[in-house]
Amino acid sequence: MKARNVALLMTAALVVYLVLLADRAFALFASGTGAGIALGIGVLLLPILGIWIVVVTWRNGLQIQRLSRRLDSEGQLPDVSDLPRRPSGRVDRDAADAWFDQRRAEVQADQENWRAWYKLAYAYDIAGDRRRARETMKKALELEAADR
Repeated sequence: MKARNVALLMTAALVVYLVLLADRAFALFASGTGAGIALGIGVLLLPILGIWIVVVTWRNGLQIQRLSRRLDSEGQLPDVSDLPRRPSGRVDRDAADAWFDQRRAEVQADQENWRAWYKLAYAYDIAGDRRRARETMKKALELEAADR
């Protein structure tokens, strides 16, 4: 199953959960008691927060997908298929570090190149540093938006 289909399925399940949670909040409102109303407000904040997180996540995913397609059409999409892998399928740590060092050098050589930042974000990802990968991808998105 494609990653996008899994994401759609998970989003649909989350939306069902958030609707049920909102229903519980309204049931608490209907109790008419001060405590019920206060709890209802707290419970209602959870689906609101959940919807915001889903929207932001999907928006970022679609923006990153757009960059991927653009890089692919330019023939510059990062390819790590030749890097050695562990039995788990993850890229070997030493190989990932070496590939990362090359991508970091590309960014240092051209700080305003969104393509280099995208590849660095990908390097962070294969090295297992998801937090820095997200931060770096945000930089790539900002630079690409300014480049259009």
